Amino acid sequence: MFPMLRGDRGFSITELMLTVAVGATIMAVATPIARDVTAAIKLNEAARTVEREFQDARLRAVNVNRELRVRTNCPSAGLLRTVEVIGTAADTASNRCLLSAYPFPADDNLATRPNYDGPVRTLPHGATVTTVNFEFRPDGTVALVVSGVAQPMTTEQIVTVTRQGRSRTVRVNSAGKVQLQ
Repeated sequence: MFPMLRGDRGFSITELMLTVAVGATIMAVATPIARDVTAAIKLNEAARTVEREFQDARLRAVNVNRELRVRTNCPSAGLLRTVEVIGTAADTASNRCLLSAYPFPADDNLATRPNYDGPVRTLPHGATVTTVNFEFRPDGTVALVVSGVAQPMTTEQIVTVTRQGRSRTVRVNSAGKVQLQ
């Protein structure tokens, strides 16, 4: 229908190479930026995991009318677990975060404790968290746990979540306010 003219056959090799060079330059500039954004997203996800665990423990403590502790780096770095305070030596036991010793979910018998231990959560993407243990009380307040003993918090506590040299903080005060910074 439309006869092709000799000059309308397509792109020249010069035009094609120029387009490829511009595209490669844009990709070279965008790759480090995309990596930085991805790293920030992964760090934020880990920090939100810690913040949500604290918030959930506080709300669950109020809901079930029991003291609950959030243990960080339990049983190893990058893990955390909410456990019920049962008033025995098990509260400070090193195996308290092991699912083999204290399974999740617990049995359905409310007469045996603990019943409100949560799952062991892994911080995503190789993030780590400072070792700070909190006890959330049924009235919504928070105590700091040092050597297995709950102590009143006199100052706001800062929990640092770190991944690849970058960090975010989660602040917890004695009134139970948990805030991601």
